[in-house]
Amino acid sequence: MILGINPYLICNGNAKEVVSFYEKALAAEVLGVMTFGDLPDDAGMPVPSDAKERVMHAHLKIGESDLMLSDNFPGQPHIVGTNVTVAINVDAPVKAEEVYSSLIDGGKDIMPMQATQFSPAYGQLIDKYGVTWHISTQVPEDR
Repeated sequence: MILGINPYLICNGNAKEVVSFYEKALAAEVLGVMTFGDLPDDAGMPVPSDAKERVMHAHLKIGESDLMLSDNFPGQPHIVGTNVTVAINVDAPVKAEEVYSSLIDGGKDIMPMQATQFSPAYGQLIDKYGVTWHISTQVPEDR
């Protein structure tokens, strides 16, 4: 089942500042902030030192709504106008695969569905209309 969708902002290395700003300006509750440096060491894909303090994922609660955001990875372009994406949360990996397969039709893969540290099934794609989607399966302790 689809649990919900919410906006996902891509920041240009200033996500910590953005979190602080929205926390004050919108009375947001910061539910979590994870940096790229918080990831476990992986010799096959080491995190460069200039990325360690960048935000990999932040989650804010504003009233009954969720706002999520992250920094771009160093060297990736930051294009204003495409920096607002959509996150969709589902309750099971099989549903994540189903949604991914439906949205990728005519679109482009960014990150194929896979298990990550934060989700048993996560993927990113750009649909045929140019909308970037993050598909994530919520693990029970996140509910």
